[in-house]
Amino acid sequence: MLGQEEYCIDILKVQEIRGYDAVTRIANAPDFIKGVINLRGKSCDVDLRIKFRLGEVEYGGQTAVIVLNVLGRTIGMVVDRVSDVMSLNPERIKPAPTSGAALNTQYIQGLATLDDR
Repeated sequence: MLGQEEYCIDILKVQEIRGYDAVTRIANAPDFIKGVINLRGKSCDVDLRIKFRLGEVEYGGQTAVIVLNVLGRTIGMVVDRVSDVMSLNPERIKPAPTSGAALNTQYIQGLATLDDR
């Protein structure tokens, strides 16, 4: 969850889900790169709330870091909360919208519906 929206991540890319801890900032990094955490080495946290421009960031008891293995790299994505694991049949996933240059869908594989969500 980010704000009121639900997002899905391919479970095969998820290494683990952990609570949000303090990070060591990286000099001159963009705002959405929170810093480095100690995860059997190093991991860079990306705060998706900031990256997606969703407003004020408040870290609370449900704030989580989803640790991912993507293209041979380990990264952590900070999210407001993680709800559950669900199965989506491929036919439920519709192509990402293409509304011209104003909408960047670079990080969206598609849109899905499940029950009333």
